[in-house]
Amino acid sequence: MTGTYSQSLVVFSLLVAILASYTALDMAGRLASTQGRVARWWLAGGAAAMGLGIWSMHFIGMLAFHLPIPVGYDLGITLFSLAVSVGASAYALWLVSRPVLPWTRLCAGAVLMGLGIAAMHYLGMAALRMQPGIEYDPLWFTLSLLIAVGAAGAALWIAFRLRLEQQRALLLRGMASVVMGLAIVGMHYTGMAAAHFPAGSICGAVMDAGLDSKWLAVLVIVTTLATLGIAPLASVFGRQMRTRTGLLADSLAHANEKLLQAALHDPLTQLPNRMLLEDRIEQAIEKAQRRQFSFAVMFCDLDGFKAINDAYGHQLGDKLLIQMSERVSALLRSQDTFARLGGDEFVIVFQVDDPEDAAVVAERIIACVAEPFLNDALELQVTASLGIALYPADATEERALMAHADAAMYHTKDSGRNGYTLFTESMHVSANRQLKLLQELRRAIQRDELVQHYQPKFPANGQALIGAEALVRWQHPELGLLSPDTFIPVAERSGLILPLGVSVLDRACAQLRQWHDAGYPDWSMAVNLSPLQFASSSLLDTVRRTLEKHALDPRHLTLEVTETTAMKDVEASLQILHGLTAMGVNISIDDFGTGYSSLLYLKRMPATELKINRAFVRDLEDNAEDAAIVSSIIALGRSLQLQIVAQGVETDGQRQYLSDLGCDLLQGYHLGRPVAADAFLRLAQAA
Repeated sequence: MTGTYSQSLVVFSLLVAILASYTALDMAGRLASTQGRVARWWLAGGAAAMGLGIWSMHFIGMLAFHLPIPVGYDLGITLFSLAVSVGASAYALWLVSRPVLPWTRLCAGAVLMGLGIAAMHYLGMAALRMQPGIEYDPLWFTLSLLIAVGAAGAALWIAFRLRLEQQRALLLRGMASVVMGLAIVGMHYTGMAAAHFPAGSICGAVMDAGLDSKWLAVLVIVTTLATLGIAPLASVFGRQMRTRTGLLADSLAHANEKLLQAALHDPLTQLPNRMLLEDRIEQAIEKAQRRQFSFAVMFCDLDGFKAINDAYGHQLGDKLLIQMSERVSALLRSQDTFARLGGDEFVIVFQVDDPEDAAVVAERIIACVAEPFLNDALELQVTASLGIALYPADATEERALMAHADAAMYHTKDSGRNGYTLFTESMHVSANRQLKLLQELRRAIQRDELVQHYQPKFPANGQALIGAEALVRWQHPELGLLSPDTFIPVAERSGLILPLGVSVLDRACAQLRQWHDAGYPDWSMAVNLSPLQFASSSLLDTVRRTLEKHALDPRHLTLEVTETTAMKDVEASLQILHGLTAMGVNISIDDFGTGYSSLLYLKRMPATELKINRAFVRDLEDNAEDAAIVSSIIALGRSLQLQIVAQGVETDGQRQYLSDLGCDLLQGYHLGRPVAADAFLRLAQAA
């Protein structure tokens, strides 16, 4: 008995085989990229989709085959063939999801999967329950088994190779699906060619009310549609998941990058921060040890930045820092490290061949920073004080290099600022001494070891004293009484000068209140203001509260500001000075003649006194130049209607000379040394 084929169903069976193959490849890729429970779900779903696809292709091929007798299918055997197909698919997907697929495992898997597919096919044929039974040609039968094993092996190898493919995945899987589909169809139709139906055969499944071919067609159509739907749906779902996962991964990577940036970089300038700088220096040390080269650690501090920050606000100060960092970065190489420690402190690490290389870089940076910065129509100017330590000449550890560069930078500041200094061992000793002094000064303020002395001020015409200048001293438990020159610079660098200055002003006003109550109501008190105090935004409030606290008339208080401090930022200084004079406080320009005052600015300043620097008074009797300078200062003061005060008067000849020149007030050891409050009162009573 001879059967015929429906060409349309044969083509349809090929399409289903190709789609089933694509589903298998797609599922293999998903299994390889997942783990745990998700992987088990993908395995179950993939096995069902792939098994249903292969089974559908088989029965579409069976439906394409027409016999001249009614045919049906045994339901139990049909479902069993479906189970075999799903089982073989599950095994195949599990096999290709393994990390490795050696040839021995590939061959064994090909045999088992091929036999499983062949079993599904011949079980489907057996579901006809033909009577007499179907006869199979041994040659074609063997060939169908070989094709099944070969197709299975090819499918496993292709699926394993393409499972993690990302580039051109759709194209490659499509081409591979065509090859695999042809192999599966070839096995089926080779198996069909092996079957021979004897004349007079009948279908036992029809006789026993088996599954009608029409119902089988419905089942196959539903199964095929499910297979057709699962593959694209899984593909779309997977693509969406990959896209979403990719977006989440990108967001996470971006967030991690931002966190790393924030953790290791300064938020304002985006330069490396202290943590990253330490790591960079450690790396530079390791590299220098291996390759035998030197590098420099340069500490940079901006001179005058705090005054700008206080006068114009932090926003403008931040802009200046950003401009400065960009300007300096442009001078450096990509392999150099430029970091911000905080405030106006920066550190630069760069390779050098000899100390002269570091000096050249330092000079370039100094010149670069000294150029004016234009900000909000303002021309701002700062300078740089640099300190340089060399590896391995000065130190071989990160902490020591930083400490030495810092000590060298402070040496630059003490030497006049706007320059650079190469570290020497003597600076280390000095730095240790300064650090110890700072620690002791902090304790001294807490223990009230600072004492106030007062130097009398006399009219030049010889009349009785009219007041005093408050001078702070440190009664050190080991070193004895220390003058301000010993500890005031340390206090200014550390910021302790601010609470110290408030304390000096409060004590001076309290003492003046006592003297007024003791019968000297006309005495006045002069108090020095440090540059940090003068630039402090709280100065006006501090002075006002102190005067109110001690019930003093502001005209009895004179605040002394050095000429250099007053001229540093003229507009800001004028604003502060006008605020003080509006209260009624007198202003004295201290150390006059040592700065660079413009007569125009001096005329605008609401000062009441000019105080001649002691350097001009020292050699007044013997040096014609000093005499001419003092005479000019007095004449200038007279023209501006200012009182002239001379300090450092140590001889009677100096006193007489200054009096003859027209000086108003005198101070100095010849007239009275700085003494404690009770000794000052005895001096006044004796006079």
